[in-house]
Amino acid sequence: MRYKLLQEGDIQVCVIRHPRTFLSKILTSKFLRRWEPHHLTLADNSVASATPTGYMENSISYSAIEDVQLLSWENAPKYCLQLTIPGGTVLLQAANSYLRDQWFHSLQWKKKIYKYKKVLSNPSRWEVVLKEIRTLVDMALTSPLQDDSIHQAPLEIVSKLLSENNNLTTQDQESIIVAIAPLLENNHPPPDLCEFFCKHCRERPRSMVVIEVFTPVVQRILKHNMDFGKCPRLRLFTQEYILSLNELNAGMEVVKKFIHSMHGPTGQCPHPRVLPNLVAVCLAAIYSCYEEFINSRDNSPSLKEIRNGCQQQCDRKPNLPLRLLHTSPDLVSQEATLTESRLKPVIVTANEIHVEVERNNTANQKLTASVGNDSEPNLIDCLMVSPTCSTMSIELSAQADRILGCYVEILKMLSDYDDWRPALASLLQPIPFPKEALAHEKFTKELKYVIQRFAEDPRQEVHSCLLSVRAGKDGWFQLYSPGGVACDDDGELFASMVHILMGSCYKTKKFLLSLAENKLGPCMLLALRGNQTMVEILCLMLEYNIIDNNDTQLQIISTLESTDVGKRMYEQLCERQRELKELQRKGGPTRLTLPSKSTDADLARLLSSGSFGNLENLSLAFTNVTSACAEHLIKLPSLKQLNLWSTQFGDAGLRLLSEHLTMLQVLNLCETPVTDAGLLALSSMKSLCSLNMNSTKLSADTYEDLK
Repeated sequence: MRYKLLQEGDIQVCVIRHPRTFLSKILTSKFLRRWEPHHLTLADNSVASATPTGYMENSISYSAIEDVQLLSWENAPKYCLQLTIPGGTVLLQAANSYLRDQWFHSLQWKKKIYKYKKVLSNPSRWEVVLKEIRTLVDMALTSPLQDDSIHQAPLEIVSKLLSENNNLTTQDQESIIVAIAPLLENNHPPPDLCEFFCKHCRERPRSMVVIEVFTPVVQRILKHNMDFGKCPRLRLFTQEYILSLNELNAGMEVVKKFIHSMHGPTGQCPHPRVLPNLVAVCLAAIYSCYEEFINSRDNSPSLKEIRNGCQQQCDRKPNLPLRLLHTSPDLVSQEATLTESRLKPVIVTANEIHVEVERNNTANQKLTASVGNDSEPNLIDCLMVSPTCSTMSIELSAQADRILGCYVEILKMLSDYDDWRPALASLLQPIPFPKEALAHEKFTKELKYVIQRFAEDPRQEVHSCLLSVRAGKDGWFQLYSPGGVACDDDGELFASMVHILMGSCYKTKKFLLSLAENKLGPCMLLALRGNQTMVEILCLMLEYNIIDNNDTQLQIISTLESTDVGKRMYEQLCERQRELKELQRKGGPTRLTLPSKSTDADLARLLSSGSFGNLENLSLAFTNVTSACAEHLIKLPSLKQLNLWSTQFGDAGLRLLSEHLTMLQVLNLCETPVTDAGLLALSSMKSLCSLNMNSTKLSADTYEDLK
């Protein structure tokens, strides 16, 4: 039977110093009741008068209790405990046997814990101390009490013992760790004990104690910890444990096996907390590699000052190293007037960081355009110093470089698991790394593998995380695009990201517009090199009239005609444009209904047969059309009513309609496979006044949003 541990204050008794008299006393606990006997039979058969009962004023300390026993003699009062104290005996009576036993085990536990605290607070011989620790652990494991403090109290006692005795031999340390190992199977180590474990991992990473004892402890931390912010030393201990695994002969192979053991042998990890905890450990470890540079942040310009170039040298704190970049007073004056075409380079040295900034006239113009903007500059502008950096190099110490390599490899391992990849992409979408890490070429080059895994994943919830988390912030897409600080492959990763995003991004037109505004130059350069994705992008920009400037349009056409693949796609675009003009020419019916069982090909064949510039009402109900027909529907300029009842028209087609059919007023989606992801896109269709969503996967929240 399991009992709950008695809490402090549940039993308060008074010392009555009658050595030959039993005291019957009912205490202040809500579980106790009063007991008022008339007399008690003593051991020598003499009779003592009854002690007056009532609530007593003073309590007995646990250390004063000499013995605790259950009353078992004949005619003894029911459910009573006998406490032996200096100068007398106290009787406690409970309401039932369960409560009496709970008190009995709790008092025994408290009495022994105070004894062990006293014995282990002044150790003399360590062989005796080790024996007492083993006895303490056995007592905790065999106690019938069920409470968190039953296991935590011994761990705290040992933790205090180790923190106050730093001169232990390695053998003594390992003996103590082995002795308390059974308590760690179901309990987190307290903070001081974590410090001791971290020290042991750093000093003896190849010890068998690390593998045999620490492994289940770290596994439990990763599976059950809910917030490292409340217990940061658990995170530090996990970090040091992984680094000690990396010190073994097999190195990262051992770490890989450990990560696999945390995931489990199946395709789906059964522990939802493992991935967030591993990512938290990795982020903290990577941050620590650049901590020296980050600590000098007080003397470095703020993000806004980097963009505006407005901070004077005299405004900064003296005699402190710069963290990243700064400008000199003469450069600020030159930026303000823009009278010189090229500014002097500035070299900043902060311990092992070396930054050389070279500003040019183009960068100055960009800087002047942004002056007066009070918004926080985006990440890439800060890294490019908005004016741009010509060179930026960071050199880490050997220890920091080893830590960085280990934890970047762990991030790579995490990205290899299909079930972990969506959550990992979401955790890394806001770019949680410091700017110093993103300015470090080695780090961004190693992390590129993770970004490639995101870009190759066909699931939208994964590759959409390459974009920024919100407007005005930059994401991995901008960081690894040509011109970004992490781009080292002439735009190959950028092209693959554009390809996958164009295939699923529901705001295709908006995405193309952002590319035209920010990445048109890289797109044209890659198209000039024959990249088919970039050629398609340029053709879509022309087809959707994204580019307004005539000179820019001519440059795009020249770029397309410079390669065979571009020339072929441009000719196909011209042919489609001729067909579009014929399709949109005024004339034809105003209402049209396709026969049931018609397909996308049938609709395309019909629309290519003449002019449909006057078509306002189109019914595709009970046909076999899919989202693919949306490419033909968006070419109907006068369409106001569209019936898609009982078709296979899905989210992808709905997103395309929401971008182009701005005049649509009536839309019937009854019995279609559309979901919330596609229906939310309809919020941009301001002319829509009638919408049928019966028998769809519409949720209540989306319904409220659409209203």
